[in-house]
Amino acid sequence: MKGDLYRSRSRFFKSPSGCIRAGEHCRVRLCLPPGERPGEVTLVLFREGMPEHFVPLEGQGWTLRDGREVWEGGFSLEETGLYFYYFRIGYTQGYRYVKNDGAGRGVWENGDLFQLTVYAAGFETPRWLEGGVIYQIFPDRFAKEGECLLPSYCWGRHLRNDWGGTPEWTPDEKGKFNQDYFGGNLLGIIEKLDYLQSLSVTCIYLNPICEAHENHRYTTADYLRVDPLLGTQEDFRALCVQAHQHGIRIILDGVFNHTGADSVYFNREGRYSVEGAYQSRHSPYYPWYSFTRYPDEYACWWGITTVPSIRRDCTTFQDFICGEGGVLDFWLSLGADGVRIDVADELSDEFLDRIRERVKAHGDCLVLGEVWEDASNKVSYGQRRRYLQGAQLDSVMNYPFRDAVFRYVREREVTALRESVEEILENYPPAVVRTLMNPLSTHDTVRALTRLGDAVQPGMPKEAQAVQRLYDNAYCRARALFLMACCVQYVLPGVPSIYYGDEAGLQGGEDPLNRACYPWGHEDERILDAIRVLGEWRRSNREVFAQGDCHIHAQRGGMVIRRAYGSKRVYLFVRKDSAVIASACKDNGGRTVRRRKIM
Repeated sequence: MKGDLYRSRSRFFKSPSGCIRAGEHCRVRLCLPPGERPGEVTLVLFREGMPEHFVPLEGQGWTLRDGREVWEGGFSLEETGLYFYYFRIGYTQGYRYVKNDGAGRGVWENGDLFQLTVYAAGFETPRWLEGGVIYQIFPDRFAKEGECLLPSYCWGRHLRNDWGGTPEWTPDEKGKFNQDYFGGNLLGIIEKLDYLQSLSVTCIYLNPICEAHENHRYTTADYLRVDPLLGTQEDFRALCVQAHQHGIRIILDGVFNHTGADSVYFNREGRYSVEGAYQSRHSPYYPWYSFTRYPDEYACWWGITTVPSIRRDCTTFQDFICGEGGVLDFWLSLGADGVRIDVADELSDEFLDRIRERVKAHGDCLVLGEVWEDASNKVSYGQRRRYLQGAQLDSVMNYPFRDAVFRYVREREVTALRESVEEILENYPPAVVRTLMNPLSTHDTVRALTRLGDAVQPGMPKEAQAVQRLYDNAYCRARALFLMACCVQYVLPGVPSIYYGDEAGLQGGEDPLNRACYPWGHEDERILDAIRVLGEWRRSNREVFAQGDCHIHAQRGGMVIRRAYGSKRVYLFVRKDSAVIASACKDNGGRTVRRRKIM
């Protein structure tokens, strides 16, 4: 605080720090150097496209030790939204301004605007996710149980019997991609619930399970049917029941921006007896899509013709998903506990509003969004999005933390990690922060081990990636970095997310090479043991990880992360190539400290 004009992330300068609730009073302080003698000090606050709001600050008649004069004022905002502000200091000869240096510190004249998120007063997110652990499963590649039964209408799929083989990354003889299936299914997941419980998993995020004719199943063919290779509706219901008995919730992937061209709704391949949009302008599904030259030219996701886009303003499609008895009702009634919204930034605000309303009609269910950037100030389709203001998403996939963690374990530069964490804590409502999904790998990224070992370089062709593996010393170095990243991931605010197989040492480049089968019986036990210890640490200190403050400090060539809640503390101590976790609790008998070295 020494010498600072203003710090938006400090409770001394702004209280409450971070976001504020609609109607909540906020106090701000500006500390001016001695001798400034301004005629006025004003906070200038506004929303984009709205008039500026002027908040006068009053001199408090007292100074800090270094002579800075304290000016203070307060305000409250009744409307939710994303606000920006700066300070205007008036003199007889004109104005000077205090703005943001980019890290929340006030600087004279040349800087950015400060950001303030105002969220709905009653906004809460599901408490059951707080302090837990998420496990992401790509269903075809996690575990299989029983015989693969495929109906005749599901022609074109290549069923493999070499579990653990390299995923096909080239097209098949008909030029189609993602046609190879290893046969992972819902019964296989049920059989592994004890294993997931041993990792202290509290939530499973399933990549799509609806019927689709590509193995990733993001090309939905039927929203109201479990893909037959995965099992049946009753298998999914049984998974939800047995997962709940293990203390594990289930969230599904909601793919509502597009369907498959090979689907009940579009039916380009003629697989289904239903008259699809591709076959007739009179199809009930024709209004869902945008054709430029019927039927072969149409809007599709990223130009991929197997994935026709849904019109953003199509109310009949939105009714199908969000209406009473619609798709969301169907899956949530079977036992799902929420939905992850694929490419949330490509859905309209009105659609996201409706999704939240329908999901919340089923109780304390989760709405998680796929947003790769800072979700508080995201702009898409030419408008500022309002994901986190209380009417749309509960939380998001937190890729900014992932990038910051990787940068830290490579460079050991504490300041950049701290800045990244503080920025999210400032911009996201506390309830959102507590339920952030914090991954190191996902189905859309190079696996963490491969990335940390630099085994895949930008622009490397898939044929080279397919055979690239880390061995011996290179693998050991990557594993050390990965374990360090896991330690940081498990202590940061939010919920750590394990991408299936990362805990077993699975490697893989860009998709589909990052979607290999879980290596049952060939796990890296050192990584697996560390993940179990970290999971148990979170489980036994869950309220601290759910509710606790976070402080990051550079110390003796390393770093300390402290989480604090009430009388309890948890710590991560990092020095060179070692990481130690600790928990401490103060009671009438004194302070009890437990330590465990991870690496």
